[in-house]
Amino acid sequence: MRVASLHRYPIKSHGREQIDAVTLTEGQTMPWDRVWAVTHEATKFDVASPAWVSCRNFMIGSRTPGLAGIWATLDEATRQISLRHADLEDITFCPDDADDVARFLSWVAPLCPPERDAPSGIVNAPDRGMTDSPLAAVSIMNTASHADVASKMDTPIELERWRGNIFLDDTPAWAEMEWLGRDIRVGDAVLRVRERIKRCSVTNTNPVTGVRDTDTLDALNSHFGHQDFGVYAEVVTSGDISIGAKAELL
Repeated sequence: MRVASLHRYPIKSHGREQIDAVTLTEGQTMPWDRVWAVTHEATKFDVASPAWVSCRNFMIGSRTPGLAGIWATLDEATRQISLRHADLEDITFCPDDADDVARFLSWVAPLCPPERDAPSGIVNAPDRGMTDSPLAAVSIMNTASHADVASKMDTPIELERWRGNIFLDDTPAWAEMEWLGRDIRVGDAVLRVRERIKRCSVTNTNPVTGVRDTDTLDALNSHFGHQDFGVYAEVVTSGDISIGAKAELL
């Protein structure tokens, strides 16, 4: 097996970024992955004592499909993020700056249905990515499983629909579903596979246009008897990984 691609999502549900390499740290999520999250009018998040809370407290693509069409570029040194969407002008801003957050909220508003809770701010939890799982996990996907889903749907679909961190090549389709409890070395890092990822309707949305144009959930349920794609894994040994790095089960 080898690493086919690496992805991070600096602001939860608001833009993906492909990267060439990353250093994983024991017990932590992928660096700069879901560091920030966009609140809405019904969010329950304690700003005075910030900690991980579930995805329903944030603006997410399953409820606001247009968000899935956002792509991101992060400047780690300045903590500035550049976002682009096919229907909007590009924006560069700092999620830690109140004035910049106000600009962002105005920018993203056209993508948000008026019948849904409106975006209201940006928050973060120290030392913890706002991932969908309460585990401090990294998500691992299999490109062969992706190809199998696309084949059953008889249409090409983008890898980015799955919103994964690590995509692996050269392993049989769905082999990852048998890895629960196993350790896998990816580059210099070792991860322990903890659970399968149950997918939501955001995977039905085109990551280029932000429009729901397929039914991946129906394909998963009807052809494979489940609604899972990919696995969550915890980093148990810190290390560097990069595109093309070797991966092996231990």
